[in-house]
Amino acid sequence: MHNDQGRSILSARAVVGSTPVLKEPRLDGSTLYWLEQRPQDGGRTTLLRRPAGNPQAQPEELTPGNWDLRSRVHEYGGGVVAIAGSDLVFVNAGDGCLWHRDLAVPTADQALAFRQLTPTGAADRPRAFAGGVIDRTRRRWLGVMEAEGRDQLVSVPLAGGEPEPLHVCADFCGDAVLSPSGRQLAWLAWEHPAMPWERNTLWLADLDADGSLQTPRPLAGMGAGRADEALVQPLWVTLAEGRESLVVASDAGGFWNLQQWLPEDEQWLPLLPLQADFGQPQWVYGMRTCAWDGHRLLALCCRDGAWELGQVPLAGSEGAAGWHPVSLPFTDLSDLTAASGQVVALASGPVTTTGLLQVDLERGAWNHSPASSEPCPLIPAQISQPEGFWFDGHLGLPTHAWFYPPCGGARADAPLLVKSHGGPTSMARTGLNLAIQYWTNRGWGVVDVNYGGSSGFGRPYRERLNGQWGIVDVADCAAAARALVAAGKAHPERLAIEGGSAGGFTTLAALCFTNVFKAGASRYGVGDLSALACDTHRFEAGYLDSLVGPWPLAKPTYEERSPLLHAERIRCPVIFFQGLDDKVVPPDQTDRMAAALEANGIAVAVHRFAGEGHGFRRSDTQVQVLEATEVFFRTHLGLA
Repeated sequence: MHNDQGRSILSARAVVGSTPVLKEPRLDGSTLYWLEQRPQDGGRTTLLRRPAGNPQAQPEELTPGNWDLRSRVHEYGGGVVAIAGSDLVFVNAGDGCLWHRDLAVPTADQALAFRQLTPTGAADRPRAFAGGVIDRTRRRWLGVMEAEGRDQLVSVPLAGGEPEPLHVCADFCGDAVLSPSGRQLAWLAWEHPAMPWERNTLWLADLDADGSLQTPRPLAGMGAGRADEALVQPLWVTLAEGRESLVVASDAGGFWNLQQWLPEDEQWLPLLPLQADFGQPQWVYGMRTCAWDGHRLLALCCRDGAWELGQVPLAGSEGAAGWHPVSLPFTDLSDLTAASGQVVALASGPVTTTGLLQVDLERGAWNHSPASSEPCPLIPAQISQPEGFWFDGHLGLPTHAWFYPPCGGARADAPLLVKSHGGPTSMARTGLNLAIQYWTNRGWGVVDVNYGGSSGFGRPYRERLNGQWGIVDVADCAAAARALVAAGKAHPERLAIEGGSAGGFTTLAALCFTNVFKAGASRYGVGDLSALACDTHRFEAGYLDSLVGPWPLAKPTYEERSPLLHAERIRCPVIFFQGLDDKVVPPDQTDRMAAALEANGIAVAVHRFAGEGHGFRRSDTQVQVLEATEVFFRTHLGLA
């Protein structure tokens, strides 16, 4: 389908709803495993594998049928599989239990291949599992169990049985890593009201013969007297003569830089100090930005909003120091895994959709397998590529964004869509996003804003949002739009803003407290901060203390910034999308916000989806959201 200028017009179905979402690739020996979330299959997530050395091999699905691999720990989940040899342990969404799959048994023989490990929990005492590893020596799974209002490190025998507590945390824990010898376990823990990217503690414990934890002690972070530090992804490395050492990313110096624990000296040594992030906020389990292939430490590094892959020298290693990125045409990388000279990550670039990137370090060769077998619906000439720019944001501070000009080039009369990402600690990424191309293909410019609070630019940039949510993010999104209007790249009367979750709040607040935007779209966004402080899930129960102020002491501030309480200030049309099973931002938030606008005579559309939670997983839902948003904006901005 083409418009009158010969440009391809992308359909919503070609953009969303058909391409699988790849997650958590893992190399185990000579085999590559990864998760695939399939929107056309009701959002079901399944596990696949193929030989690591043969990217062209047909993948084998290991959990076919009705298996849905998903964790509900902290509502966001992640870390749903653990693999070692022929042992696979996964979290089944249907019953929330751990299951074992014998990979040596053919998939077709499900009666022999699959076995339930943990008993089904009582309805009035729910529990959830995630973030596990397999202890091959003791034939057990080690990981997190969330139950009765706190996290525990537990062990579950691979023969099945009740989880055995190893360590009961005050509030939260995760990222448990077992040393190669099986003699030590390290993990991260944090307590309310902190989020794990604000401050946490790295713990280390010895394991005795039966696998019990002995003398847990804090190695870094808050428990070790370093309160202004957040640690990301502990990782074991093996040194000469079989000595074991820990590597972790710490932001104590302003950026998430890697440092190594030297057990002989009982001290940490910085490995590669750079003004760049080697980590990202751990919203879900299983996020990986560094990996050990048995001989080398590999890492993903974010500089100025773009990601690179490179090698990091260990303490005392020979050879040229410094960061030497691998030359690749990808600027968005995540979920790193490595083994024996093979490196795998999820990767995309400005003209390349997300796929499995496999790099052979010995041969210096790489291969990229897109998530979808269907070719990209756009040729490179039809793809709008991101243009990074800095502008004066809140209080005049330098703020970053990616601008995607409309097909045919930027022009002063073009409509502009401002994207406010979620989190709010997420970041605007640069991989090919067909949902953005959907707009540029229709003559829109799009600006994806890394407002103050975004990750990828160091801790001080993230901390701009402390106590200022609803102020800094709103000012930065409005300033990005104004900057593009002033540059002759957008029309001041054709400015729209959209976002989901925290980005939905920023969207509503920008419509309420600025006069920049002429239409907005909120996906499961927050309208009433006070209600959110009183009615949200455990993981984020104290998050607003840092974003807004301590509740209820700062209640007046919550009320000042809540769009619902100032709905009369919104004078432009708004469209809402809400999952009815959302536990993070309850549907009542959307219902009350929409009703308040309707009462004020504002044009409103509300789309509610049964069976959807916080983030839409189903194909039809995703298509409907994109199509309805475009029609709504086109109608109310008077666009042909």
